[in-house]
Amino acid sequence: MTRQRVVFTPSGREGQFDDGITVLDAARHLGVDLDSVCGGRGICGRCQVTPSVGSFAKWGFDSDETALSPWNSTESDYKGRRKIDPGNRLGCAALIIGDVVIDVPAASQVHKQVVRKHVDLEGLTLDPIVSLAYVELPNSELGDGASMDELIASALADSFGFVDARVEPRILAQLHPAAANDQRGLTVAVRRTEDGPRVTAVWKGFVDAAYGIAVDVGSTTVAAHLVDLATGEVVATAGRMNPQIRFGEDLMSRVSYVMMNPGGDVQLTSSVRGALDELAGELVEQAEVSRDRVLDVVLVGNPVMHHIMLGINPTPLGAAPFILATDRAVNCRATDLDLDLANAAVYVLPCIAGHVGADTAAVILDEGPHRSEHVQLVVDVGTNAEIVLGCTEWSFAASSPTGPAFEGAQISCGQRATAGAIERVRIDRQTLEPRLRVIGSEAWSDEDGFPADQVSGICGSGIIEVIGEMYLSGICDPDGVIDGALAEKCWRIVPDGRTFSYVMHEQGETRLLITQNDVRAIQLAKAALRAGIDLLIEHAGIDAVNDVRLAGAFGAHIDPLYALVLGLVPDCPVSSVRSVGNAAGAGAIRALVSAQQRAEIEATVRAVTKIETATEPRFQQLFVEAMAFPHATAASPNLATEIALPERRSAQATNAGGRRRRRPTEPMPGGDQ
Repeated sequence: MTRQRVVFTPSGREGQFDDGITVLDAARHLGVDLDSVCGGRGICGRCQVTPSVGSFAKWGFDSDETALSPWNSTESDYKGRRKIDPGNRLGCAALIIGDVVIDVPAASQVHKQVVRKHVDLEGLTLDPIVSLAYVELPNSELGDGASMDELIASALADSFGFVDARVEPRILAQLHPAAANDQRGLTVAVRRTEDGPRVTAVWKGFVDAAYGIAVDVGSTTVAAHLVDLATGEVVATAGRMNPQIRFGEDLMSRVSYVMMNPGGDVQLTSSVRGALDELAGELVEQAEVSRDRVLDVVLVGNPVMHHIMLGINPTPLGAAPFILATDRAVNCRATDLDLDLANAAVYVLPCIAGHVGADTAAVILDEGPHRSEHVQLVVDVGTNAEIVLGCTEWSFAASSPTGPAFEGAQISCGQRATAGAIERVRIDRQTLEPRLRVIGSEAWSDEDGFPADQVSGICGSGIIEVIGEMYLSGICDPDGVIDGALAEKCWRIVPDGRTFSYVMHEQGETRLLITQNDVRAIQLAKAALRAGIDLLIEHAGIDAVNDVRLAGAFGAHIDPLYALVLGLVPDCPVSSVRSVGNAAGAGAIRALVSAQQRAEIEATVRAVTKIETATEPRFQQLFVEAMAFPHATAASPNLATEIALPERRSAQATNAGGRRRRRPTEPMPGGDQ
């Protein structure tokens, strides 16, 4: 019987199965988070999946409509409350008959994604671009000769000082209906432009609040905030996974998809715009306001997301010289981006370089290295890490391809940040026993109330801590090799092919391992990040940095101590490393409510020196040195005052590269890990 390769997104889990297995059964075998409450009888409709079509270079095969069995009677006869969305299949009914990539939508996941992108808006500057004005128009009589737009312009000049305000042609048809009341009172939105004030929206009667939406479009998650434009108050927040994940976990995979699939850029653009419009709907529903009250939208994202949002083919960003279509701020209408926000304008912050985007510009605006008298290092840690090093005199910026390991992908038991995901780990230095804490519970694993049967995997912050603890406890050496000799001391060190793994959690049929490959994946990701940082430090000609800020959803939840233990950032006092949350989202909000801050960031990015890591001859050497914990050549005197660091051992002392001798009674290990 033919075996077919199956890849599930966004989890990235894959396997091979015989022809004819249902998608639901394949998902269960791989531990994929796919909901079903009817036992696979086609009744509940919760196991809906979206088969992806196209050529996927990342996984090395094509996926098309014939990879799943045709629509069948179970789906045709389905009468459940949850309708089958267009393009979806029931996982319990669709049979796998070919190599296929299958996306599990958020609505079909038991453990819903936790988008932890909160914003800190300390010192927010209000300089409104759009403001509301209530005017009462005089009764017109035959022979007056004044048109509605002239009456509004006159009232705005007399009462609010807006000189020569002009009404946008698209709302002229709304003027008469809006003034059709006893007081002839109406509220207009007035936008400041280089050509003078413009009336961009009108409502009947008195309206006291208008809103804007700031969105951080990340490659993994999209976070949006609804903001009162008059006060800067965030009145609603919503987030979701970026639906483009089904086309590839990382940016280059998505660019590759566009290269290999005609019309792929249109698919990616449509998917992210659809998500943006849905988020807008969620925000106004939360705040109980109508869509026509949204007057401004600010978008930030990395260069690939920036281009895709704007409908620009991103393939030039997939190869040198990585030329942007534009590095200037973009202004357009929300309807131009297929957003159902008839009164809203869109402002997209400027990009900095081919791999350093508008999201980095927003981080700069929020954290202000260009306003700092001392050197500041800002790292937005994600699938693609953006790094900024600067002060009032100079600024450098670069991007490092860390990949998705920090966010759970490429880790054997990794997952996104959902309830049940391990986020905190401590390992006893003597017994090597772990203590765990998961998202959704405050209890540690050795305390009452810990949900041991609900532990489902490990998320980014947990991965950093468990690898850090394995190093500190001697389970793995500074080179990242798991010490198999410890298997005689602790049952949690187990043979795994020619290497060893650490059993982090075991409950019933659930067994979560940290494998040698998992350690390597984190080493590769952290080395890419650290090498990028070290490269900027060399270009700046400085010796140390004592103000390190970790941004992004992942960066916000890293314990600074473990960032130093792994060597993610250069050695400095632990107190000098702090998480700043979703700085990109905060910067987007600042640009949303302030014309002055838009002008500031547009001027600031022009002065940033861009460093392209791909063409830097020193990057590879710095990368190799950064593979070790905390670092192969750089000392860690500050970290040593905070925690006892293991002595660096030679490869021979680490039991021949982490392997231990097999006892005569033991079976031979299996294949390579």
